[in-house]
Amino acid sequence: MQEKKVTNIEKVVNNEKAANLQNAVNKSSETNSKNGNVVHKKTGFKKHLYRIVMIFLGAFIAGFALEICLLPNSVIDGGVVGVSMILSHVTGVSLSIFLIVINIPFVYFGYKQIGKSFALYTLIGIIFLSFWTFVFENYNSFFHDTLLAAVFGGLILGVGIGLVMRSGGCMDGTEILAIVFSSKLPFSVGDIVMACNVFIFTAAGIVLGWEQALYSMLTYVVVTKAIDVVLTGFNESKACFIITDKSEDITSALLRRLGRGITVMEAEGGYSKDQKTVLYVIITKLEISKLKSIVGDIDPNAFVTISDVYEVMGGNFKKKSIH
Repeated sequence: MQEKKVTNIEKVVNNEKAANLQNAVNKSSETNSKNGNVVHKKTGFKKHLYRIVMIFLGAFIAGFALEICLLPNSVIDGGVVGVSMILSHVTGVSLSIFLIVINIPFVYFGYKQIGKSFALYTLIGIIFLSFWTFVFENYNSFFHDTLLAAVFGGLILGVGIGLVMRSGGCMDGTEILAIVFSSKLPFSVGDIVMACNVFIFTAAGIVLGWEQALYSMLTYVVVTKAIDVVLTGFNESKACFIITDKSEDITSALLRRLGRGITVMEAEGGYSKDQKTVLYVIITKLEISKLKSIVGDIDPNAFVTISDVYEVMGGNFKKKSIH
């Protein structure tokens, strides 16, 4: 019964964590296209320094969350960090030792399969995290309620991990292992991470008690959501495709009433072979209702799809004045 509960929660969050890690991988390898060839740009010293400072700050926040909020209340996170916390609880050996020892093989996998920059930033993040957990391990927790520790500890930990991932690194080897093996096995990154965490939370239930395992699952969900906020922010963007026969009227209305730039594309119906116009516009989630109202008033038969946008780069996404 407990394993079923763990599996249901894991399915909700693992694909998000996998996507977040892939974003970290992308940030660690910047490329530029020139004459049809991909040219790798060297990252400048200032950018390297900025990333290392952000990883240092993220590791500080994460170390605080682990040692001050979670570990004293027998609450763990998923992945290698969770395994390290269980072993530290059972053996009494410092968490900082396990974080280094267990993660090193995964850093090697990351270096061989993902890239040198990603492995370097990940190694720096793990070393910093180990350092800060060592610093904080003799401090007393000011959370005496397990629920508060699970929620706010997860929130703080997610912010720390998110800062490291924004800088192109990672502090947990499970996702690295999942990326490596997903190319060789008929399973997605999220599926592999989920399978690993099912065993980890089951082990937590056996060692720490099933109530603590459930609190740990809550922490895992909060960590994932906090990472999302750090990586994407609160102002989430949406991509809208509008297929309409009244493209000029809708384009004019959207420009006037939303102040957003619009891309106009010509398309052909796959079955009818009719010529159609497709409008593409990026908006915020607060503008969805207004866009639907504008399009519905002009062309009730318009076909509209709205999907999440992970990140917007380049172009001119700033909202134009509508006054």
